[in-house]
Amino acid sequence: MHTRTLGQGLEVSAIGLGAMGMSMSYGPNPGDRDEMIAVLRYAVEHGVTFIDTAEVYGPYVNEELVGDAIAPIRDQVVVATKFGWRIEDGQMKGTDSSPAQIRRVAEGSLRRLGVEAIDLFYQHRVDPDVPIEEVAGTVAELVQEGKVKHFGLSEAGADTIRRAHAVHPVTAVQSEYSLWTRDPEPAVLPACAELGIGFVPFSPLGKGFLTGTVSADSTFGEGEIRARVPRFAAENLAANQALVDHVKALAEQRGATPGQVALAWLLAQHPFIVPIPGTRRRERIDENAGSTAVALSADDVANLDGLAERVGVAGERYDEAGMSMVGL
Repeated sequence: MHTRTLGQGLEVSAIGLGAMGMSMSYGPNPGDRDEMIAVLRYAVEHGVTFIDTAEVYGPYVNEELVGDAIAPIRDQVVVATKFGWRIEDGQMKGTDSSPAQIRRVAEGSLRRLGVEAIDLFYQHRVDPDVPIEEVAGTVAELVQEGKVKHFGLSEAGADTIRRAHAVHPVTAVQSEYSLWTRDPEPAVLPACAELGIGFVPFSPLGKGFLTGTVSADSTFGEGEIRARVPRFAAENLAANQALVDHVKALAEQRGATPGQVALAWLLAQHPFIVPIPGTRRRERIDENAGSTAVALSADDVANLDGLAERVGVAGERYDEAGMSMVGL
């Protein structure tokens, strides 16, 4: 596994690992916590040293899981976590990036992760009630105090990124980005390139769709995040099949899997892009890491660049409430 550098010189593995699904959102939660710890350690042993979590995953239990997993290998990993939600009775109750809340979250995350400093601290969603300058200033104080090393934003718009960066350097912006979610391309990616900020795509495999393992007749149970995503409604899955069929065909030609092609395409977009696919399985860790060795030609990349526009993508990537919170 080679490495890439996000903003402010933060070096991470070229492919990271999103840990959320180890605690929530993708079907029945794993019953064997020790197995999830073993998978996390397996990832690190095989060069995947950038791990993404958040206090709201669970809530809280995902940070505890990651903390237990990295305890003996802390010096080998970069851990990102997030603030920005108000949590009441175990449920998200809207955004809260007030300075006092940011500090409360930081202290809780430090304790649950068992670390002396948070490597990368993202604002999980922009809070329309708190100026981004105030948010950046609070994180800057935490950096000064040695509790946080780097500042990040998630699903923020280009103007917000610029305003935050003017107060305290932004190391990374995290947003959904994949072959079927191209929202960051017009403004966010150019802003990151201009300002020297890394970009971290979450759901780089389209919540599993781009692996080719989701079919038009797939169903998703209660509590499954995809059951609430319009793009995964039955009629939209059928319409979107042409996109994944194209990726499958190219993967066969290149001796790779569809997921590896999807990740290789992302890596080819910019040198500061570091995808964080999630998984619970060792074989997927190996497969995702193997995407760094997939050689896409310039023609392959150009072909995939125009794929979503040519075949179309049916359905939004969030429901209406979710879409209202992105790009602010």
